[in-house]
Amino acid sequence: MATKALFNTVVNWFIRQRIDQIQKFMDNPIETQNGVLFSQLYYAENTDYGKIHGFSSISTYRDFTTNVPIVTYEDFEPYIEQARQGKRDVFWPGLVKNFAKSSGTTNAKSKFIPITDESLELCHMKAGKDLISIYANNHPDNQLFTNKNLRLGGSADFYENFNTKFGDLSAILIDNLPFWVEITTTPSKKVSLMSEWETKLNAIVSEVTNEDVGSLTGVPSWMMVLLQRILKETGKENISALWPNLEVFFHGGISFKPYREQYKKIIGKDINYYEIYNASEGFFAIQDQYGSEEMLLMLDYGIFYEFIPMDQFDPENLQAIPLEEVEIGKNYAIVITTNSGLWRYLIGDTVRFTSLQPFRIKVSGRTKHYINAFGEELMIDNVETALSKACEATDSSILDFTGAPVFMQQGESGAHEWIFEFTQQPADLERFSEVFDNHLKSVNSDYEAKRYNNITLKKPIIHVAKPHLFYNWMSERGKLGGQNKVPRLSNDREYIEPLLKMNE
Repeated sequence: MATKALFNTVVNWFIRQRIDQIQKFMDNPIETQNGVLFSQLYYAENTDYGKIHGFSSISTYRDFTTNVPIVTYEDFEPYIEQARQGKRDVFWPGLVKNFAKSSGTTNAKSKFIPITDESLELCHMKAGKDLISIYANNHPDNQLFTNKNLRLGGSADFYENFNTKFGDLSAILIDNLPFWVEITTTPSKKVSLMSEWETKLNAIVSEVTNEDVGSLTGVPSWMMVLLQRILKETGKENISALWPNLEVFFHGGISFKPYREQYKKIIGKDINYYEIYNASEGFFAIQDQYGSEEMLLMLDYGIFYEFIPMDQFDPENLQAIPLEEVEIGKNYAIVITTNSGLWRYLIGDTVRFTSLQPFRIKVSGRTKHYINAFGEELMIDNVETALSKACEATDSSILDFTGAPVFMQQGESGAHEWIFEFTQQPADLERFSEVFDNHLKSVNSDYEAKRYNNITLKKPIIHVAKPHLFYNWMSERGKLGGQNKVPRLSNDREYIEPLLKMNE
């Protein structure tokens, strides 16, 4: 125990040194970002992509926007395929050895996101250290390294093709983690990377129930499934009865709003919650303030950021602005240029700035995950805020949900149709619907205008899901665990139709 305490003290001292560097980019954000951009242009100027777009002639941001187009995955895929087949110097110097395979939430077609040595070390790995550094700085009495961190990652499927490898980002990261991380985490590397979800879940439960867990890391929805399984297998009243030293949950991937009350109940005591914003394309932001819902945009990870105002978003004419021109409260689509060789890449997420000194954000949705069938421009953060209020008012809680429009027919008004899977169903569903609807009006003036006198939009249509509906649906699609997410909003009925059929 004394050895563990000493290790905890030494590690905490080292990682707090990073706080000074974080403060430096907070104080000098634009200079930091310009340094990222021009160092990467210089580094990649002799690549195929660099030659095509004249990287060597770029000396200003205006040159950069003139020479280099904003691209989607589909635009950039031919270059990625060349690199996957072992060609060197395509969009980043040398051979790109690893590719994170990701199909996202909407497209069944797999995407292969390049993971260079630089992005692995200076972005993904660096972010993991920073997360601990920020937490340690905010909580000097933490015992993170006295107890184990329970990590819940994705699949181990890792394939070699040509001269390169591809697989889940978790497989790439865990395969490259330093030895001390393996010592301080549970379950074992072998179990963490099991592919089949149910087998993996049982193996995790078997291993972790005998550990002294002090922190959790994972996606809230899948971590909840694991914790519920642990309580079922151990017969414990709550998680803190099993792990009394549990102090923090580092979560990301989806909004925590619908899950906050459920975690309070299942854990059985107050712990700390810290949000992260990461993806295969990079690690973007970390909650740096205790108790906040904002995340600090991390500006020195080799990622240069640009933003497209969503009120001007035109897929046929994408126009971005640099970080210094963003405004508080507006929704922006993110464009990234990274040390994995992605150049002006539209990742599909939208954010809203909550602070400009320093630059802090909230994730507001996806460029493809919204409902705007009637001009209402309903974003995911609008919905989650309204759901939080509805659950609070009706003493209910939600596990999963999805929504889509019902289009106008034969002179009738349209509507939004929802499927909610409750962990605690409201006694009065009509009251729930009313509060939900009213709060959507209060946070979204466009929605409020379309709901006026039911002229364009009628009140929401709500279905209560059968138990495990979303879990079974995700299982059928082969998307259990890891970073897989239920699509919350869709501007068509692609997801809600099969769910409604399963719910009959």
